[in-house]
Amino acid sequence: MRSVRMRILATLLVLAAVGAGGWQLLSSGDDQDRTITVGTTDAVTSLDPAGAYDAGSWALFNNVFQSLLTFESGGSTPVPDAARSCGFVGTDLSTYRCELRDGLTFPSGRAMTAQDVKYSFDRVKRIKSNVGPSSLLDTLRSVSVSGRAVTFHLSSPDATFPLKVATGAGSIVDREKYPANALRTDNAVDGTGPYTLTAYTKDENAVLAPNAHYKGALDDSGSPIELRYYPDADALDSAWKAKRIDVATRTLPPEVLAGLNAADPGQRVSEADSSEIRNLYFNTRKGSPLHDVRVRQAMAWLIDRERLAATVYKGTVDPLYSLIPTGITGHTTSFFDAYPKLSTAKARALLTEAGVSLPVRFTYGYATGRGAASTEEAAELKRQLEAGGLFKVTVKGYEWTDFQKRWAGGKLDAYAVGWVADFPDPDTYGGPLVGTTGTMNTGYSDKTVDRLITASQQYADRSEATRDFRSVQEAVARDVPVLPLWQAKEYVVTSEDVGGGQYLSDGTGVFRLWRLTWI
Repeated sequence: MRSVRMRILATLLVLAAVGAGGWQLLSSGDDQDRTITVGTTDAVTSLDPAGAYDAGSWALFNNVFQSLLTFESGGSTPVPDAARSCGFVGTDLSTYRCELRDGLTFPSGRAMTAQDVKYSFDRVKRIKSNVGPSSLLDTLRSVSVSGRAVTFHLSSPDATFPLKVATGAGSIVDREKYPANALRTDNAVDGTGPYTLTAYTKDENAVLAPNAHYKGALDDSGSPIELRYYPDADALDSAWKAKRIDVATRTLPPEVLAGLNAADPGQRVSEADSSEIRNLYFNTRKGSPLHDVRVRQAMAWLIDRERLAATVYKGTVDPLYSLIPTGITGHTTSFFDAYPKLSTAKARALLTEAGVSLPVRFTYGYATGRGAASTEEAAELKRQLEAGGLFKVTVKGYEWTDFQKRWAGGKLDAYAVGWVADFPDPDTYGGPLVGTTGTMNTGYSDKTVDRLITASQQYADRSEATRDFRSVQEAVARDVPVLPLWQAKEYVVTSEDVGGGQYLSDGTGVFRLWRLTWI
């Protein structure tokens, strides 16, 4: 099996304090109890795992909940966490069984049972929140339990199912604290992760204390953490410069990232390859001004990714020409192959063939404060699309939660959304993004694409899925329900006395706050 492993470009650019002969590698007992403050622009949609499918929420879930499986840093194969062991039953990849670890207890003191695991998966499927992760469990038909054994019965062979179990969708909740048919709405969390949530204020902060009762894949649950949420990249940068936070991640302004230098005193910088991408999605339904495939193809001839990456993002992202990013099995350059250079003439010819009135008018939506330069990106995309007089774009920014609801409700013509891999496998870019029941809700549905996605899941050796995913990417480049824009790099900046930033986020989909430590 050819495993998918994210290649680290620069594991850590280390900055020693002036005059220091070396670092103190071991933290003192006093330091272990000091809180490390982490700043981010990612927002939390919900504290309930059944009601969130976004990077900010899952970053918190990784730390306060357990899944049966998890990923070790840099790993591509999940390892047991809340489970003692897991594996497929038989050879057809349609039955998966886990044995629950002994001694797991919820904050109430009640022991976790196999019934809690079944309950957690069942309620994600039952609630089916339009901004939740139910689509990730589309091959899960039912769950049964016997003693401490949990058996997952799949509707079709799915070699990727263990990877999905290891995500935020597999978070195990206390069945006595979470309603079966509705989302929990208070600010409490009842999980068994390496941290407990001791305080939470939406859009402001989350305070995490090491969970003394944690049992799982980790040897140490780490230092106390306070996550602080900032409305935009500039606010995060101001907090970093004012030394109100010890760690800045996801994400500082592009000009700040571009200017990071190993010679700058007082900080450590981690830069790594990332599986995060950003795409432009289109409402393909009848009645949408972008319903006709020729209109979307015309837009594909007009987008200048190189300029977008160089001007708006100052070279801190790379242009992306495929649904699956570089570093992941099955990556191609399907959009470059189909649209090799900018051409207003080809775009005009397609629109003329479609018989639409020019300019084609539509609304472009984006989330305000969602990472770096979202407003500048919107302006640049508008400029590129309008340059030849073929389109007229109305740009509207929305608060993150409102933005999610609008795209989930099919109320936006076009919208740009970042996508952080759920797990290190091409499947995370298939069904969720372009499948008929996908979370991006473009209205796009193609039986061949759905068949290829399902077929790709049957291969235990994931390299054998390459042909299917290449065909998927060719179909997506032809139908253009989504237009890839760029692939990010992972930047984490910490103060000189905080280590572990290089392990915080590495493309496996896990946000490892427990790896941060005073040094």
